[in-house]
Amino acid sequence: MLCQMIAYARGVKKNAWVFLVLSLSMVLFACTGHKQVKQYRIGFSQCTFGDAWRQSMQKEVKRELSFHPEIELIVKDANLSAAKQVDQIQELIDQQVDLLIAIPAEAEPIAPIIEKAYAKGIPVILVDRSTLAKNYTAFIGANNYKIGSDAGAYANALLKGKGNVLEIAGPDKGSSADIGRHTGFSDVVKKYPGIQVSPRFSADLDKYPLEWEKQFTEKLQSLHNMDLIFAQNDRLGFAAYKVCKQLGLDHQIKIIGIDGLPGKDGGIDLVERGILKATILYPTGGKEAIQTAVNILNKKTYQKETELTTTVIDSTNVRIMRLQNEKLLAQQDDIDARQKKIEEQIAITENQANIILTISTTLALALIFGGILYYYLLENKKINKKLALQKEEIAAQRNQLIELMAEVKEANDARLNFFTNISHELRTPLTLIMGPLEDAMSSPKLHFTIKNNLDFIQRNSMRLLRLINQLMDFRKLEEGKMKLQASENNIAGFVSDIAISFKGIAQKKSITYKVISKTQDLQIWFDVNMLDKVLFNLLSNAFKFTAENGVITVTIDKLPNENMVSIKVEDTGIGMDTTHAFELFYQGQSSFRGSGLGLSLSKELIDLHHGTITVNSETNKGTSFEIKLPIGKSHLRPDEIQAEKASLNNIYEDEKIYTTNVEPVELIKETEGVQQKDRSILIIEDNDDLRAFLKKRLGESYEIHEAANGEKGITGAFDIVPDLIISDILLPGQDGLQITETLKQDIRTSHIPIILLTAKGSISEQIAGIKSQADAFIVKPFNLEYLEVTINNLLKNRAVLREHYTSELPTESKSNSANKIDRKFINEFTALVESNLSNEDFAVDDICKKIGISRVQLYRKVKALIGYNVNDYILHVRLQKARFLLAKENLTISEVSYRVGFSSQGYFSTVFKSKFGVTPSEFKEKK
Repeated sequence: MLCQMIAYARGVKKNAWVFLVLSLSMVLFACTGHKQVKQYRIGFSQCTFGDAWRQSMQKEVKRELSFHPEIELIVKDANLSAAKQVDQIQELIDQQVDLLIAIPAEAEPIAPIIEKAYAKGIPVILVDRSTLAKNYTAFIGANNYKIGSDAGAYANALLKGKGNVLEIAGPDKGSSADIGRHTGFSDVVKKYPGIQVSPRFSADLDKYPLEWEKQFTEKLQSLHNMDLIFAQNDRLGFAAYKVCKQLGLDHQIKIIGIDGLPGKDGGIDLVERGILKATILYPTGGKEAIQTAVNILNKKTYQKETELTTTVIDSTNVRIMRLQNEKLLAQQDDIDARQKKIEEQIAITENQANIILTISTTLALALIFGGILYYYLLENKKINKKLALQKEEIAAQRNQLIELMAEVKEANDARLNFFTNISHELRTPLTLIMGPLEDAMSSPKLHFTIKNNLDFIQRNSMRLLRLINQLMDFRKLEEGKMKLQASENNIAGFVSDIAISFKGIAQKKSITYKVISKTQDLQIWFDVNMLDKVLFNLLSNAFKFTAENGVITVTIDKLPNENMVSIKVEDTGIGMDTTHAFELFYQGQSSFRGSGLGLSLSKELIDLHHGTITVNSETNKGTSFEIKLPIGKSHLRPDEIQAEKASLNNIYEDEKIYTTNVEPVELIKETEGVQQKDRSILIIEDNDDLRAFLKKRLGESYEIHEAANGEKGITGAFDIVPDLIISDILLPGQDGLQITETLKQDIRTSHIPIILLTAKGSISEQIAGIKSQADAFIVKPFNLEYLEVTINNLLKNRAVLREHYTSELPTESKSNSANKIDRKFINEFTALVESNLSNEDFAVDDICKKIGISRVQLYRKVKALIGYNVNDYILHVRLQKARFLLAKENLTISEVSYRVGFSSQGYFSTVFKSKFGVTPSEFKEKK
């Protein structure tokens, strides 16, 4: 505001004659208007505009160009002449167009001129048809071979593998479209020996329609019992139908076309009227061609090969396709009308603005000489007053900003000091933990269970120490206390010494680990105690993200063109999101989530070296970090150079910290035989240490299954159908809440109790857990005894529920089940068994087909809910029903045996006696 007022005040002081000249200039400029300057010229070489499909493409091109007024389109029509098209493309090359779009008349003759245009530096986009040219910028079109294949498959379906077929084509046999469609159709039809294909008929329908009709009539008359015609476009199909109708063969011969254009006598209309049996949609690609051209001209990314989607249109979907096209055309007409209206309004507005500007300027010029002095005095007084007020406001705001900045700096310093002091304080107790811990672990008399627990303590103590060190380093960087102390060292030897620390881990994880040095004795200047932190962090991440049998490569190379040395750390791991790789405290969504400190600290340390660090990554293919450090010391300030050669002080501590964190979890197990467990638990947890610890603790009583992420957890739950699931909430991919909701809504797993673990214990989190139908919610850190008691209670409750489903007559289901899906399953299952009691062939496979689950899932779910094996349950129901009939109905033993599915009365009596202790006859006599 202040700047605007000052500028305005200065403007008022200009000489009146200067103001007059400027006003006249504005009037002249406004009257001349502004015309859109064409920025690019695109040459469009079309093989022909003589058919509806090409005309439809041209309309689509023009519609798309309406959004790009900066482009001028130069159109050439070759009229299906390859020689003429070559001359036209040469004209476009001579006109130095910015880009060429070509639809070749023939594949071979057009190839040289396409190569020539590309060699001249003109981007070339081929549409619809390809050529033999190897050099082009992009290709857009449908797969003509696939279209022919689809037509052949549809023909076989219509003829049911038996019949006579005639293919008709246009005169352009040398085009890639004709070759692809013919080859695709022929290759499919050859597979069905019952289909006989006559030599195809080719003639020019567009130039010689009467001659074409005569030749095709003679062709049909020479053939007998023709069942189907495959036309390479809908126009040919329509013409063939007219001839068939004249000959009285229109009800005998089915016709398939290609193009699927909207509008009267288009492919969609012909199918809907029953003239064509089907048509294959063949998109024009005009819109995609212009979009690709715009991306190329604007140096944006584009797709080199764009295959347009095709589909078969027949009586099953023709109405939908017609409605969609009508709606699309209506919308396009509406857009065109609105665009035209907008252009008209813009023109009117510009004219009105010019008129108003001219009138206003004229009036201003008439009044300016009489009022300029008075105006100047009044405005000058106002501006001076406003300037004084603005000055006071700016001064007050500046003072407020200074005070606010001071408060923010003070608060930030207090926060950082707090973290720094806490970090310092934590190192002392952590040292007192780690020292005795190392002594205890060195004892040969440790029991293996204690040794496993101490391993967990040591690994996580190292992780905590690493975080503390990184926080302290960040504080030093914030305060400017971490200064570069560079000395001259052999970079290859330095990197190799650090890389060898991870050799043991590579062997344990079966990782191919290579250190390649392309320069053996290169001396560069760097701070050894900073660079070792960076290398340790990159290698630690590489081993953490790389699975067994992966590859990790460290490469040291000299870049003479840049006068720098390159250090690359490459792995074949899971990849990462590189967008925020070096942001402080950013955590990715991979299976291994870090603190968000390591990479950010590494970048800061490399920046101190006046170098760069970059990352490239691809999901599930690997990640590559590259460090570039300058050669020599001209880039260093005097205070960044250390006179004496530095020693590597922290390598032993850093080696322990960074390698312990990626050591594979190894638990010592008892060598005695493992007892088979009756109940199973699935643990879904992305932290390897916590998952291994829970497995060790719970494995004494339960069969343990593991999953490291949500997708594997859901798959495992469906495959295993465990008795209980323990899942963390924060997981890569699907989180614990989504897992719970998925499993509770699926009939195969709805009965399984689920315990959710979380580090966030807020009420909102717990409410979300309960809404997802979780059975229990436990906050980290948790008491293991509490977890075990919770597991035991949930399994007991499941047993009570099972008893609830089991009754004297188990075919009767209860109605007050806590789980609607389980109740529905039990109702379906018991009703299915009850309705098939008299069917002696009724078996488990019949139940699986009716309910829609596998045998394993059926057995486990029935066992979990009602405590019976499926076959035992069926037998139990039959015997209970038999006992009821013997007691209540006046039926013979043979009739009862038949009604409950026993073909043998003797077998029925044996099974009945083993169940109830008396024979059916004895039971009937007592009742």
